[in-house]
Amino acid sequence: QAQLVESGGGLVQPGGSLRLACTASGLGSDYYIIGWFRQAPEKEREGVSSISTARGRIFYADSVKGRFTISRDKAKNTVYLQMNNLKPEDTAVYYCAASYGDRWVVDGMDYWGKGTVIAVSS
Repeated sequence: QAQLVESGGGLVQPGGSLRLACTASGLGSDYYIIGWFRQAPEKEREGVSSISTARGRIFYADSVKGRFTISRDKAKNTVYLQMNNLKPEDTAVYYCAASYGDRWVVDGMDYWGKGTVIAVSS
């Protein structure tokens, strides 16, 4: 059974930085898309960033471009999300997710982590 375990959430002031990590285990293929969704209170879950293991293709939501950077350590089966210049609107539960498909949408994911909370507030 595949498992995704997130770490790195917390409370940060506006303009600050955090790094999320997601370690994957038990995935049945070397080829998948892995990355992050987030869900703010009373809002729908949205895609934040993803990376394709097959082609290295990277996606960023417009709202995080230039501030967030996704990277992957293949040897550790871990994907990272470096988040800089955080804003209050980045406050959400961040979920790691993985898909054997090629669409980065909520209903296209095969596996989800339990989520980690990020709160951006002064």
